[in-house]
Amino acid sequence: MPETTLREAIARGLREAMEGDDRVFLMGEDIDRYQGPYAVTRGLGEQFGPERVKDTPISESAVVGAGVGAAMAGLRPIVEVMTINFILLALDQVVNNAAKLRYMSNGQITVPLVIRTVTGGGAQLAATHSQSLEGWFASVPGLKVAVPSDPYDALGLLRAAIADEDPVIFAEHALLYRTRGEVPDEPYEVAFGEAKVKREGGDVTLVAYSRMVHVALEAAATLAARGVEAEVVDLRTLRPLDIDTVVESVKKTGRAVVVEETWRTGGFAGELASAIQERAFDHLDGPVGRVGGADVPTPYNRGLEEAAFPNAERVIAAIEKLFGI
Repeated sequence: MPETTLREAIARGLREAMEGDDRVFLMGEDIDRYQGPYAVTRGLGEQFGPERVKDTPISESAVVGAGVGAAMAGLRPIVEVMTINFILLALDQVVNNAAKLRYMSNGQITVPLVIRTVTGGGAQLAATHSQSLEGWFASVPGLKVAVPSDPYDALGLLRAAIADEDPVIFAEHALLYRTRGEVPDEPYEVAFGEAKVKREGGDVTLVAYSRMVHVALEAAATLAARGVEAEVVDLRTLRPLDIDTVVESVKKTGRAVVVEETWRTGGFAGELASAIQERAFDHLDGPVGRVGGADVPTPYNRGLEEAAFPNAERVIAAIEKLFGI
């Protein structure tokens, strides 16, 4: 299979969706004239024109609101919000409209809207541009949340998101755009709600998503060098959540650590730890561990920023402390 970057995989998904369905169009800040803030939409404006690749004003509430309206009217908009931090300016449109209209209309209205956005820190963009808020949206019934960690999943999940009749938050980590991986030429989709075991092992389960999958894999490789085999489960989507795959892994290993980039307090990892405890309690050889970000606004300083986020060393330290392995 040919290799591609995550950025290229998403661009491919957007292009093929627009070529295959005239109802699909893009909206966002600087996505046409300036080729997109992360260069994902480069060249799409030239190919499809301003009617289908729309540069918008700097008003997230207006952009997302227009996307909701277009979806209600039968189109399939893909709205790009420059970072997940800025969706806070459109919370009413996302949480009180997009997520609820299908339910409140008894299914008479659907909102097939994809909100593409960039999540996470690590690029020295400081506190208001470095948050990982996808777990917040995963708590809202009516929304779906995709969190790809590699190019294969990015393209497969994007295809599924565009085809879905419900609104999807599609969170792309800023530091993963250059990640390379094999992507087949033939069509495929990655179904929502199906986690993937990225590495098999029998000693401890590491549960992660997005960039933290790579941190977990790095920790697992280091552990393997000393005879400890960690199994790494990539959630792929937070809503719907595939807790069954996680529980089956924990039943095999007897130990679990959840790794998440956002603040440890109030993070989605707490929901995961609770679900593991409820469904695999009799199989656990110790408490469910959590490794999360520091409970501080993300620092701008490079060294402080790196200290604020989980890394492989912190994951290994948590395993040693919890389980003595």
